[in-house]
Amino acid sequence: MTDPLASLRTLARVSLAHLPTPLERMARLGAAIGIDRLWVKRDDCTGLAFGGNKVRKLEFDLAAAIEARADCVVCGGVPQSNVARQVAAACAKLGLECHLGIMRGRLPHAEPAYEESGNILLDRLYGAIVHDIPWDEDRNLRLTAIVRSLKRSGRNPFLVPYGASDALGALGYALAAEEIVKVLPDVGWIVHASGSAGTQAGLIAGLLALGHPAQVIGIDVDAQPGRVAADVRRVGREAASLLHIEDRWDDERVTVVGDWSAGQYGVADAETEAAIRLAARSEGLALDPVYTGKAMAGLIGLARQGRFSDGAPVVWIHTGGGPGIFAYPTTMARLSSRR
Repeated sequence: MTDPLASLRTLARVSLAHLPTPLERMARLGAAIGIDRLWVKRDDCTGLAFGGNKVRKLEFDLAAAIEARADCVVCGGVPQSNVARQVAAACAKLGLECHLGIMRGRLPHAEPAYEESGNILLDRLYGAIVHDIPWDEDRNLRLTAIVRSLKRSGRNPFLVPYGASDALGALGYALAAEEIVKVLPDVGWIVHASGSAGTQAGLIAGLLALGHPAQVIGIDVDAQPGRVAADVRRVGREAASLLHIEDRWDDERVTVVGDWSAGQYGVADAETEAAIRLAARSEGLALDPVYTGKAMAGLIGLARQGRFSDGAPVVWIHTGGGPGIFAYPTTMARLSSRR
């Protein structure tokens, strides 16, 4: 039998994640929101640095860094960036110096713990060198300047894109699609948080390569659904090309919904908080207010709108982000105290 992902398996890849991640039934949550066959793909259990979806992507992106003989890695993100944490830990594991451009000021009214706890604390624990970048500056220009400075000092830096969401990184989620289909061949829907686009792009490209009709729904977490969808289409086309199925790519397969973003990145609204509480108390899942809380709010909202009324199995991907919970102690204390 021909392997539909054969071209992917020839690419350089480093082993960082605990794979395959579990696929667990969520019967109690499903009953509460009206989905008979609901599952969670536990990509919070990828292992490295408290897990998360970026580890899958970094297996390919950092393999490219090693092939390029990089001796240091540069990546950008906000203080509670999950990819920054996972890049820092992966670099520590691989013996690469890590430089993080941390963009301050995106949230005008962040909780006091936001700037120094959670992910940013772990960035430093893993040995990353932090470069503070004001949010109102040209962030790409500043990251490029860090790369140039390292080159001038005789280093060989490798730039990991935001979210590790280039076409190469997205292939990590083509493999995740294969994992899901192997366990749940009749899966009809896959739902997850979508921001930097690589996860969704890789899932769609992987399903197209496998010839599987499951629909992927990205829940916008940035309050920028148009931008997110455009990025998914761009990265997805590039990932499909790497899989040699560019002729199968279909922009119509890209669905990004923006009704559960709380109107701003990094801010939780009442629907986000209710979703976090319901997931915790029905399934023992810990979700954060920035990414997975909104993705769960989207799943619940879509279910109540009747989106999954065809009865096909629904998989919700837990993309990780647990350390971010501790950057929001006031928010988490408030929602935890409610019945």
